[in-house]
Amino acid sequence: MARREVEAEQAFVDRVYVQLETSTAAAQELAREGHDRGRLGHEGGLVERDAMVFQAAKRIAQLDAAHEGLVFGRLDLDPELDAAPRYVGRIGLRDENRDSLLIDWRAPAAAVFYQATAAEPHHVVRRRVLRCAGPQVVGVEDELLDADNPAASSLPIVGEGALMAQLSRARDRSMHSIVATIQAEQDKAIRAPSKGVVTISGGPGTGKTVVALHRAAYLLYTDRRRYESGGVLIVGPSGVFMRYIERVLPSLGETAVALRSLGEVVDGVRAMRHDDPAVADIKGSPRMAEVLRRAARQAVPGAPSEFRIFYRDDVIRLDRQLLGRLRRQLLSQGRRNRVLPRIATTLLDAMWRQVRSERGRERGRDEFNEDMLSNDDFLEFALRWWPPLAATQVFEWLADGDFLARVADGILSQHEQATLMKSWDGALSIEDIPLLDELRYALDDVPEKHGPQNDFTDHLGGDLQELSTAADREFATGPGWRPPTNRIEDDPFAHVLIDEAQDLTPMQWRMVGRRGRAASWTIVGDAAQSSWPVPAESEAARAEALEGKQMHAFHLSTNYRNSSEIYEFAAAYAARVGLNADLPTAVRSTGIPPKMEGPVDDLEASVRAEVARLSGEVAGTVGIVVPVARRAEVNAWLASWPEFAADAPSAANPGETPSGADRIVVLTGLDTKGLEFDGIVVVRPQEIEDESQTGRAVLYVVLTRATQLLSILS
Repeated sequence: MARREVEAEQAFVDRVYVQLETSTAAAQELAREGHDRGRLGHEGGLVERDAMVFQAAKRIAQLDAAHEGLVFGRLDLDPELDAAPRYVGRIGLRDENRDSLLIDWRAPAAAVFYQATAAEPHHVVRRRVLRCAGPQVVGVEDELLDADNPAASSLPIVGEGALMAQLSRARDRSMHSIVATIQAEQDKAIRAPSKGVVTISGGPGTGKTVVALHRAAYLLYTDRRRYESGGVLIVGPSGVFMRYIERVLPSLGETAVALRSLGEVVDGVRAMRHDDPAVADIKGSPRMAEVLRRAARQAVPGAPSEFRIFYRDDVIRLDRQLLGRLRRQLLSQGRRNRVLPRIATTLLDAMWRQVRSERGRERGRDEFNEDMLSNDDFLEFALRWWPPLAATQVFEWLADGDFLARVADGILSQHEQATLMKSWDGALSIEDIPLLDELRYALDDVPEKHGPQNDFTDHLGGDLQELSTAADREFATGPGWRPPTNRIEDDPFAHVLIDEAQDLTPMQWRMVGRRGRAASWTIVGDAAQSSWPVPAESEAARAEALEGKQMHAFHLSTNYRNSSEIYEFAAAYAARVGLNADLPTAVRSTGIPPKMEGPVDDLEASVRAEVARLSGEVAGTVGIVVPVARRAEVNAWLASWPEFAADAPSAANPGETPSGADRIVVLTGLDTKGLEFDGIVVVRPQEIEDESQTGRAVLYVVLTRATQLLSILS
């Protein structure tokens, strides 16, 4: 019977793929026609060409992405409602007569595929999931939802249940869509109202991340113009995590999203390493916002403190006291770079007030302005006194102990200042990125130049705009000029999705909040897994970022990841150490409890033996989770073991995880956020606990990453 059902479904799937090729050919023809329209040579033809080519290219990309499990669902409805079955897939397709052949999973007509249950069948008699390998149907899984319906007797029921079959599969290095097995409580979150903030909470393994990603695809489907033009930003905890989820949306036909880890939120800047917890706690504190605001208002280190010039019969002097007063006056009028066009006028006003001689006054203000703006000494002084400043330049000032002490006085202790200083002797960290962003907004963008004129003369009006000197050209390209990689006005998105939101520091919330001021939001998290030690601070920053937005809360209650044996062990640990954990119900059992071994004398030999055991018993990935201080050591072990050498990271990138089909990876506790593996080996859990104030929450996360086997080396 099962073979007969598979063959019947294969015939339909073959028909769909023929139509897919026809649709692809039609889209390609549309693209060619668009290019031909552009040859008309007039503006209307070019605009029409661009529109046709753009729409055709989007459709081609969507059709190409759909090949992975194109058809996955079938609904057999009450014959009185609809005698023909409905097929559900990754995209919608129509046949040659323009009749619906395949329903897009996001369409209202497909909602019942996810919402129907035996208690509320919604006129669905049988729900079938098609398991496909490319265009080949390899199996079907059925659920009889309305056994009392007369039509039920004529419908064969095949398989053990699509969800359980999906949960039992081996994990690889990428997250996959769950579009065929979305459950009713998950579907409610996916199809929630588009306005305001949707929060998705739940314990480990409840599918929060993948539900949120499907929600992003759903929003793009329901209001494509808004979300494609405004952009969708997806922010995750790490580069490892972003690589893990990067295939989900393309597999659903959606590519118009920006996926960024917390170290990549700011355009043009990228950080991959975490600071030590003690340093991260300082950099993430909301107190840093005031430190950085002060830094953005300080005089430029090494800037001239006075200027003297002889004009006609007058000696004009700008001394330290007067310059300080002018600086405060300018800062009261706006952010530092925003007032750049006012620098010349402000300085010239103060200088003109010192012209008292008859010879100087009789020539008038206009001639005075012209003389000063053609004077290289004045222009050099002005440039050095108030240069255009990039956030990276001001950030570098903080590495000077005296400067940091001045701006952090009364905010950070001397010990905290010293701790920060030590952290700024290498590459940027993930925790530095929000600080750079804070400075960007405190300084504002450097004004863009539109010609060779000096920025001062650009805004003075009259004939002065025509002046151009050697100093003008130096101002355009000289010291201090850093063309921005992006503008602040380009930061906002139409939708912002934050995963592992419980870990965001107050400063990270400020950074992400700037990108979603007019956006709708999806926020995913579990408070018990938080790695931020002061929840009240991050809650206040989160509330500020979301102020005035309508909230829609969804809670997921079923753990689909862990076996019940593994999750009961993790839940017992959470209770023992006092974590207020959200405890979902694990629905799958393997009969294999976690393995505890210790005390371990020869740690390398024990790790090697456990990795060999787990990799031999599971078909998918195996994670070795270690304390931060042991990561390089364990990576070196892995590289030296011949049977696992292919899985080791390269010497050039010891912190990077292997790619492709490699099964074994070494991670720290924080790196495991949002990930899952068939097997996990936890090395020295006590040291993971002791690494930070929230070490117990981090270890709880680690214990919930395994789907099949868990081994702990104490």
